[in-house]
Amino acid sequence: MPTGTLMLLDTLNVPAFVVNRYRDVLAANPLAVALSPLMAPGTNRLIALFTDPLAADYHPDWEQNTAGVVAQLRAEVGTDTDDERFQALVGELSLKSERFRRLWARHEVRRAGSDAGVIRHPQVGDLCLRREKYAVVGTDGLLMVVHHAEPGSVSAQRLALLASWAASEPRPQQATERPQEHRDATQQ
Repeated sequence: MPTGTLMLLDTLNVPAFVVNRYRDVLAANPLAVALSPLMAPGTNRLIALFTDPLAADYHPDWEQNTAGVVAQLRAEVGTDTDDERFQALVGELSLKSERFRRLWARHEVRRAGSDAGVIRHPQVGDLCLRREKYAVVGTDGLLMVVHHAEPGSVSAQRLALLASWAASEPRPQQATERPQEHRDATQQ
């Protein structure tokens, strides 16, 4: 993980985390973890979305969300169907989740874009947040995912309240072990 990316996470005043192409959370800022424990380092976002009961609680649009995630996964895999890690991930999800099996069988393909969704937080309520994904240059498929609210909105006020609570919490542990292919070029 590039040092600059970790520094950027620390300076952002919105929830942000970094995932690899398999959706393992490698690093997250405190506000991301305060927004959802499913954004904590060490979590696989795909497995959590389909198998953790918290996912449906935190995402009132869970049905739509899961359909979009599977279609995006198909787009990202593309013709790289020999990737053993993707095969293992799809196999695990297929065994653990009927919803995933049905969606995967539909063969829908959709590129990820900027989209909005609702996160239902147990303390501050519903937050309508946009999600942006940025490629981390110099890595093999790392993405920084940033959630933000419309300025001046109720969601922005709720996110600010959550940020004040998160500022008083201990810093989340960053994932320090990472596969060789995810190190930036200067470390190889």
